[in-house]
Amino acid sequence: MAEPALTVRGLDARLVRVPMRRPLHTSGGQVTEAPLMLLDMHTEQGVTGRAYLFCYLDGVGHAAVAVAASVQDLLVGSSADPATVGRTLAARMRLVGVRGVVAGVLATIDVACWDAVAVAAGMPLVRLLGAEPRPVPAYNSNGLGLVAPATAAQEAVELAAEGFGAVKMRLGRPDPDEDLAAVRAVRRALGEGTPGGVAVMADFNQALTRVEADRRCRALDDEGLAWIEEPIRHDDHRGAAELAAALRTPVQLGENFTGPRAMAAAIEVGASDLVMPDLDRIGGVTGWLDAAALADVAGLPMSSHLYPEASAHLLAATPTCHWLEYVDWADPILLEPLTVTDGAVSPPDRPGTGVRWDEDAVARLRIG
Repeated sequence: MAEPALTVRGLDARLVRVPMRRPLHTSGGQVTEAPLMLLDMHTEQGVTGRAYLFCYLDGVGHAAVAVAASVQDLLVGSSADPATVGRTLAARMRLVGVRGVVAGVLATIDVACWDAVAVAAGMPLVRLLGAEPRPVPAYNSNGLGLVAPATAAQEAVELAAEGFGAVKMRLGRPDPDEDLAAVRAVRRALGEGTPGGVAVMADFNQALTRVEADRRCRALDDEGLAWIEEPIRHDDHRGAAELAAALRTPVQLGENFTGPRAMAAAIEVGASDLVMPDLDRIGGVTGWLDAAALADVAGLPMSSHLYPEASAHLLAATPTCHWLEYVDWADPILLEPLTVTDGAVSPPDRPGTGVRWDEDAVARLRIG
């Protein structure tokens, strides 16, 4: 089916700061509010494509808005076809380098392009990609940070009670015994060893050296974790490969893959047992499709990192679909947030990704 022809009329980028229902406390610091750049791609045909970028810091968000504004004139009057827009922006940014904030903005524009094309076609993005909407298993990734073991156990129970069969906790406390105690407390609270037990993923957020990772991950190897995520520096693929070969617990990588080529390099050396690309760092929908093909060829289960609204569509079209990471950070500015049913999220049966802004909330939370 031919994609409807759309012409870019303009880009509208805004920054909002959304309070988090459950603050995120990781080895890299504490996050209590989510700075989101909201992007609207308007077309001459009256169709608008929407996407957002999680910016971590207000300053990064302001920079993202500036980058989006700097490429608007380049796109006005051109085709909104994702491939065409991608080639244009890649050429414009070649000397700057498509990394960091620039990569995030270009990926967000890519998602907005795909959203617009799917809206114009009158179908959900998942169907535009040749698949059907289906439930994707989801784990609750809100909160569950570096807190005391008893607090972590209680919070894990609360997170599971929101309708999930899996949760993710953060590790990387200064004392490795405290990490081990927290894992055991959470596992006990969630029904360790019982048929109805809840799966537990663990994320070090790159906190450890190779030597520390070998010692601390081996200590966790009998604790029944679904995976151990990013124990060491994200680009130390050989170190991760050695760890993956030594552990029985699967090693998870991917949120920091900067484009499909970085993912291919990690796969080549066996850096992980599982992969979980991030929508903005992998290159938007276009980059995700390339990444999904790589995971399929390698036979690696593929999960998502953040951006559950678009990721629900993409995982439903991913051959090695594994888990969707669910966070509710964008819910306060969305007209129709995702719903969780029986531990799974289904892509909404609405045109595009289904993302639409609650403009009253955006006006209240807008900054800059």
